[in-house]
Amino acid sequence: MLSQLNSFIYGTTQIMQVIIFIAGCYFFGISIFGWLKRRETSPQEYIPQKKFALIVAAHNEEAVIAHIVDSLFRQNYPRNLFDVFVIADNCTDRTAEIAEEHGAIVYRRINNSARGKGYALEWMFEKIYNMGEKYDAISVFDADNLVSSNYLLEMNKQLCKGHKVVQGYIDSKNPFDSWITLSYSIAFWLSNRIFQLPRYYLGLSCGLCGTGFCIDVNVLKEIGWGATCLTEDLEFTMKLALNNYKVAWSHNAVVYDEKPITLKQSWNQRKRWMQGHADCASRYLGPLFRKAFRERDLIAFDCAVYLFQPIRLVFIGLITIMMWIQTVYPESPFYNLKYVFPTEVWTVFVTLQFLYGPLIVLSEKKFNLKVLYGFLIYPFYCITWIPITIQGFMSKNNKDWSHTQHSRKISISDLEKA
Repeated sequence: MLSQLNSFIYGTTQIMQVIIFIAGCYFFGISIFGWLKRRETSPQEYIPQKKFALIVAAHNEEAVIAHIVDSLFRQNYPRNLFDVFVIADNCTDRTAEIAEEHGAIVYRRINNSARGKGYALEWMFEKIYNMGEKYDAISVFDADNLVSSNYLLEMNKQLCKGHKVVQGYIDSKNPFDSWITLSYSIAFWLSNRIFQLPRYYLGLSCGLCGTGFCIDVNVLKEIGWGATCLTEDLEFTMKLALNNYKVAWSHNAVVYDEKPITLKQSWNQRKRWMQGHADCASRYLGPLFRKAFRERDLIAFDCAVYLFQPIRLVFIGLITIMMWIQTVYPESPFYNLKYVFPTEVWTVFVTLQFLYGPLIVLSEKKFNLKVLYGFLIYPFYCITWIPITIQGFMSKNNKDWSHTQHSRKISISDLEKA
C-alpha cells in the first residue's frame, strides 16, 4: 500500500513540476517583450474627435466620490467631447448628492436581486444607448480611482489608431499605507510591464482590470455586455476573445486605484476575484481552447492559458509544501520527491523570479527604499494567494458581492505633485 502511495505521489509531483516549468517558461518568454518600451506617437498628433461617456460605478462611496469626479473634469480634452456619469448603485449614503454637487450626471439604481458592478454597468449601458447624445466610446471607473489628466487624450489616440477596447495603466494611490498596499502596488506595477505591455506589443489581448478601460460603443452593442459575475472584467475579456476582439493597452493613460489596507480586506477581495476566476474558467476555458486549436487563434490560446494560471499557482504551493515536509521529515511519503529538470535549471528559474521583480519596478521608476522593503515581504503576499485560490475555487458558486470599503481621501492634484 505504501509503495502504491509513493508511486502515486512520485508520478503526480512529476506532472506538476512539468506543468509549473512549461507555464513558467511561457509567461517568462512573453514578458521579455515588455523589457524595452517602444517609442509611442504623441497623443497630440491625433485631433480630439472621439466623444466619451465616462461612467463611475459607486456603492456607498461618499468618502471618495468627489475626488474621482473632480479628476475626470480636469481632463486635458475638449469639454464638449465627454460627459461624466455616476451610478449610485443601491446607495444608502450621500454618494449621489455629493457626485451631483461636483457636476456629475447621477443615475440612482435600486435593485436588491441583481447586485454587483456588472449588473449596474449593464443597466447604465442601456441608458447610454437610448440617449439623444451619441457617444463613440464608454470608459469605466471605480469610485475610489483618480484619473490622470491625459487619460482621454491617450484613449482618443488609441481609438483613432483603430483599437476597439483599450485598458489604461493601473497605478496605486496609496502604495505606502501598509505592507498589503505595497504588495498590491508591486503586483500591479509588475503586471503592467510584464503582462500587459508585452501582449500589446505582440498583438495578443491584454486583460481588462475592472477600471480605467475604454470600449467602442458599437462593439459593446454588437456583442452585448453580459458580464455579471464577480469578476466582470475577466469575463468580458474572454467574451471579447471569443468574438475576435482583443484588448489594447495604453501605458500612459494612468488610473490610480485605492488598494485595501488590511490583510482581511485584501483576503476578501482576492477571494472574490478567485471565485469569479473559477466561474469564468468553468465556462470559457473549453470554448477558448477549442477556438485556439480549430482556428489557430493565438489570442484565444493565451486567454485560455491565463485562465489556467491559478491551477499552476496551487501546484507551486503543493510542491513547496511537499519539499518542506521532506526536509523536516525525511522518512515521509515525499522522500522520493525529485526534480524533473536538473537542479541547476531550477536554481536559475527561482533566482530569476527574485531578481526579475526589482529590476522591472526600477525600470518603471517606482523604486526606492520603501519598495525595496516591500520586495522582502512580497513573497509572503504571494504565498497567501495559495489558500485564497483554493478557497475561491471551492466557493465559486457563491455569487454574493463583497464590497471593499474605501476611505483614502487624496486629490489628483496632490497625488501628481507627490
